[in-house]
Amino acid sequence: MLRENLPDLADLDLGAAVAEKAVAVRQLLRDVARDYAPVVFANSLGAEDMVLTDMIWGEGLGIGIFSLDTGRLPAETYELMAKTERRYGRRLEVFAPRHDTVQDFVAGHGINGFYDAVEARKACCHVRKIEPLQRALAGKQAWITGLRAAQSPTRDKLKTVAFDHANNLVKISPLADWSEREVWVYLRANNVPYNALHDRNFPSIGCAPCTRAIQPGEDVRAGRWWWETPETKECGLHLVDCKLQRIAGQKVGADDTAAA
Repeated sequence: MLRENLPDLADLDLGAAVAEKAVAVRQLLRDVARDYAPVVFANSLGAEDMVLTDMIWGEGLGIGIFSLDTGRLPAETYELMAKTERRYGRRLEVFAPRHDTVQDFVAGHGINGFYDAVEARKACCHVRKIEPLQRALAGKQAWITGLRAAQSPTRDKLKTVAFDHANNLVKISPLADWSEREVWVYLRANNVPYNALHDRNFPSIGCAPCTRAIQPGEDVRAGRWWWETPETKECGLHLVDCKLQRIAGQKVGADDTAAA
């Protein structure tokens, strides 16, 4: 995140608008906690995820929070994990990849084989992220994400409530219609901790070998898997699927949903 692009809190109109949107998100989270128990929030520790963490733990909602430790996260991300736990006095549930599947991937592709082909990179993501996610979601009725529609071309159809066919449960993205500026207004107004890499031009942060800083004017996700085309820049955690749209939204009143 480029510091000069951060909004000034003197912008009272934007601050008031964000506060109003935050009220609606908190109500949605309360409804989800009531209607979809057990429900969990997948916290990737990005800026958006820290907004939702503050709302969920700050309100004491009955929503579990977990993170995926791929084994190759930046040091700053681990530091944020610890800082977040200290701030809220809670423990994140952390899911790690299976050691045998990591060993098999490295044996077959090399330690940095994900650079060689999209297929190899997606195989690494499957081992380090998708399989652990499946374990984290086992037995749950719904999961919550910090996705925003404006983040990338692969997410432009994102809706707030969807049915996730890949994991066979409902998927909620409470910040789907939030802008990047709105996210940062909330973080600053509420003094929410965030990843130090954001101050070094890393708006989107994943594994260390697959994330770089961006240049002025670049897309916010340009630093993720920068050697690939924008159309392939997903790890497989978030798939596009427009089926069963209304079924997913019945409990929380969504009229038109599509999976992300």
